[in-house]
Amino acid sequence: MDFTEEYRTSGSANSVCFSPGAHLILTAIHDRLVLRRADTFQIIGVRVLDPSPTPTQAITSAKAKGGLPENLISHTGFSCDSEYVLAASAKRGVVHVYKVQDENWTARIESGAEGLIKAEWAPDGRTVLCFSQWGLRVTVWSLVTGTATYIQFPLHPDTGYAFRSDARYFVLAERHKSKDTIGVYDTADSYKLVRHFPLPTSSLASLALSPTGNHLAIWEGPIEYKLYIVSLVGDILGTFSPDPDPGFGIRRVAWHPNGMFLAVGGWDDKIHILDLTWTVAATLELSARIPAGVIIWREPSKWQETTEGRGFLSYERLQGPHSIPLQRTDQTKSNPKSGAVQLEWNKSGSLLLVRFENSPTVVHIFDFPSPEQEFLPRLRTVILHSRPVLHARWNPDRKGSMTLCCGTQSLYMWSDEWVGESGTEEEMAECIGVPAKNFETRDVKWTPDGKGVVLIDTRPDKAVFCCAFEVEDDM
Repeated sequence: MDFTEEYRTSGSANSVCFSPGAHLILTAIHDRLVLRRADTFQIIGVRVLDPSPTPTQAITSAKAKGGLPENLISHTGFSCDSEYVLAASAKRGVVHVYKVQDENWTARIESGAEGLIKAEWAPDGRTVLCFSQWGLRVTVWSLVTGTATYIQFPLHPDTGYAFRSDARYFVLAERHKSKDTIGVYDTADSYKLVRHFPLPTSSLASLALSPTGNHLAIWEGPIEYKLYIVSLVGDILGTFSPDPDPGFGIRRVAWHPNGMFLAVGGWDDKIHILDLTWTVAATLELSARIPAGVIIWREPSKWQETTEGRGFLSYERLQGPHSIPLQRTDQTKSNPKSGAVQLEWNKSGSLLLVRFENSPTVVHIFDFPSPEQEFLPRLRTVILHSRPVLHARWNPDRKGSMTLCCGTQSLYMWSDEWVGESGTEEEMAECIGVPAKNFETRDVKWTPDGKGVVLIDTRPDKAVFCCAFEVEDDM
C-alpha cells in the first residue's frame, strides 16, 4: 500500500471523512474545515466557522459574565451527492452548512436554549437532523424550504433511530409519559407522523431496523435479556429471551444483510442467531480452546522492531488446536468486561466478525452458509494480536476484506480473496508498518470505494491522520 504524508486534524474519528464518491476528503481542524482532492490531497477550500454568538448565547454569556464556549467542530459530513458539507459545533449549539462549489453560499442553524448534542445529514442530502440536549427533541431542518419540523422526546441520539433502506420512513424511539414508544415519520411529506405506537419495553436500550424494512428489533436495557420484533404498524411479531436467563442484558444486535437472520450478543459470551421464526437457529460461543480445522493467525513477536516499522510482514499461521487467553470477569458487578463489543456482518453476509471484551486481543470470524448450503455456522478464523484491538472494519465494497488497528504504528489487514499459486482464493493476513514517526493508529476507516484506508491518531497532543491506498497493478 502507498501511504500519504500526515495531515492535521481535530483528533477525533469524526473529524475526517471522504465524500460518498471518494473524490473529496473533508477535515476538521479546531474551528475550520479543510476540503481536499482525494487523488492529490491538494487543498481546494477552507471554511472558518462564524464565531458570532447566537441570541441565546449572547444572553447567557452576559448573565454569566463569561466568554462563549469554544467554536470546536464536533461533527462533519458530506451530503449524499457531495454538493454540501456540514460542520456542527455542539458546544455552541450551531450547525454550519456550506456548498462545495460555491464559496458564497452558506447556511447556519441555531439550536437555541435546548442545546445541541449531535447533527447529521438525512439520506436525501437536503435535510439536517439536530438532536438537542436532555432528550428534548429532534429538529429536522430542510435546506429546500428553509423550515423546521420538531419531534419531541427522542430516547437515544446515537442508537434510537433509523431510516428505512429506501429512506422513505424515519423511525424514532421516543419516551412519552414514562412509556417507550415508536414514531414513524414520512420523509417525503415533511416528516409527517404516520404512525405512533407503544412498546412492550420498560427501558428501551436500542433498536435495529431490518434491511428489508419489515421488521424492527428492539431490546431492553442492561438488566433484562429480552428482545422484541415488531412491525412498523406496531404488531409484536416475536420475542426472544435465552433460557436460562444469563442475568444481564443485550450488548449488540446485527441484522444479516438479506434480513433473514438476526445476530444477538449479550454479556455472556454467546451469540444467538435467530431466524424469521424468531427462535434460535444456531448459537456461537466464545471458548478458550480453538479446535482443529480453524485457521489461526498470530501477529509476529516484535515485528515492528525487526522491520523498523516499514514494509509488510505476514502473520504467523498456527496449527490447531490452540488456546487463547481469556480475562476473568466478575459477573456480580455491573457492566462486567465480557460479552460481544462488536458484532458485524461483511457485505455479502457470508462472514460474521465478533470481538469479545474478555479476549480483547482476538478477532473471531465465523463462516455463515449461503441459502443453498446446510445451515451450520462455524468458527472459521481467529486472529491473535499482542495488544488489544481498538477497531475492526469490513471493506464496504468487497466481501472478504477487513482492516483493524491496535493503537500501534501499524495497520493490520485480513482477506480471503488472495489468489494463490493454485489459482484458488486463499486467506492472508498482513502486518503493515506505517512510515511515520510517533504515529499511533487509534482508528481506521475505509474509503467509500473500498480502495483505501484512513488511519487516525486521535491523541490530543498529536491529532493527525494519513491515508493508505492499494497499489494499482499494471501487469
